[in-house]
Amino acid sequence: MNYYLAPMEGITGRIFRNAYHRCFPDFDKYFTPFITPTDNGKLSPKDYNDIGPEFNEGLYVVPQILTNQADGFLRTAKAIQALGYKEVNFNLGCPSGTVVAKRRGSGFLAYPMELDEFLYEIFAKTDLKVSIKTRVGKADPAEFEEILGIYNRYPLEELIIHPRVREDYYKGSVRMEAFEEGIAMSKSPVCYNGDIFTVSQEKILEEKFPQLNRVMIGRGVCANPGLVSALKTGNPVTLEQFMSFHDCLYKGYQDFFLAMSGQRVVLFKMKEIWCYMASMFADCKKQEKKIKKAQSLADYEAAVAAMVRECQFQPDHGFLPPR
Repeated sequence: MNYYLAPMEGITGRIFRNAYHRCFPDFDKYFTPFITPTDNGKLSPKDYNDIGPEFNEGLYVVPQILTNQADGFLRTAKAIQALGYKEVNFNLGCPSGTVVAKRRGSGFLAYPMELDEFLYEIFAKTDLKVSIKTRVGKADPAEFEEILGIYNRYPLEELIIHPRVREDYYKGSVRMEAFEEGIAMSKSPVCYNGDIFTVSQEKILEEKFPQLNRVMIGRGVCANPGLVSALKTGNPVTLEQFMSFHDCLYKGYQDFFLAMSGQRVVLFKMKEIWCYMASMFADCKKQEKKIKKAQSLADYEAAVAAMVRECQFQPDHGFLPPR
């Protein structure tokens, strides 16, 4: 099985990727949070700081592009290609209201004619490998048959299917019937993405789809950075490994943000990841609340130490998503 790190805006950027690379066996591919094309076709400093090759040494990184304009996609893809990249990903999955309102991300799925024209132009004008990360529709999974027909007209590197519609956001169960349709009918290699939080969930997926050979994981790895290692080796993450990753990530954020932005951004970043990681500890609501209320790095470190000292680590638990 090939394992991919999902793009999660504000979380799985270069600092997360490099912390993971230092602590665990690598993902086969790391997909970046989306890049929005600029008017001049150049990468913004923020985007370059994330995908610059010197910041991602030893990693197979796939930059993701978010747009509904073929010329913007092509300009951005050209700038990415100039950095040495051979592959890009097109975002047709983001459910954010501000993104969808501009007919981007999963909002673009509601306009199949325009989507077809977009794909025709980009595949005619780039020699980069292009994959797509998609939902199965904007409002109704019945839309997926037409969308899949469009995808089948083009030589996708792979089709990454998150089997929810935009209106689902990330709540409720995945729509596995739509994924079954996708893996059966797609002419491109298919990757599964969605609600893989434990080893047992991934193994059930493998049993159900023996032809599946690639899986993308996001929130499950944010909660348990040792999840893919456990899938590869059969050994669950230890508390020591978990905290080694935490410390590496924490140091990475301090090194990058502390001098420039002070403690506030470092605290925000670490509190954000603890929204997932807290699920690895039993009966930890009080300790989690202390982490969220920390106003200084010293307060934060004391709260994390209390979490580790007072709460039982549960390596096989996994993240519990909202329903």
